[in-house]
Amino acid sequence: MEEISNIKIIGIDEMRPPKIQKEPYIDLFFKLSSKAPPAWCADFNDSMVRHPSSPKIKPEEGLYIETWVRKSDEIAAHLQLLKTRVAECGERYIEKLRIARQKSEEEGADLNKGLGEQGQLNRIIAQLDFDTPPAKHT
Repeated sequence: MEEISNIKIIGIDEMRPPKIQKEPYIDLFFKLSSKAPPAWCADFNDSMVRHPSSPKIKPEEGLYIETWVRKSDEIAAHLQLLKTRVAECGERYIEKLRIARQKSEEEGADLNKGLGEQGQLNRIIAQLDFDTPPAKHT
């Protein structure tokens, strides 16, 4: 989870430097510090879908934000917006993981508290020791 909270934009993709196209726009490919999980990418993409340049991350890659601007003097402000959205996305993702873990723990506790044979089975399974037994010396 630490790695997800530290995802940030660290530069431009060296393989795809900014380039002015015939149409009045500049393609930009910002590189992330680490590979983002597909769900994180989907959340980022959803948060940016209404933005005019539709910045997006391919979930299968999870390493680059693909976007564009019309003029070179728009790049710095666009980068600031993307950095803010990346940080917000990380916070949302971590919160979703925390909620899912908490829900899973609560459901597990409810199963162990169950009555009857199923409750007893759940408690026995929860208490099983899967550590390697010590080697016998003969």
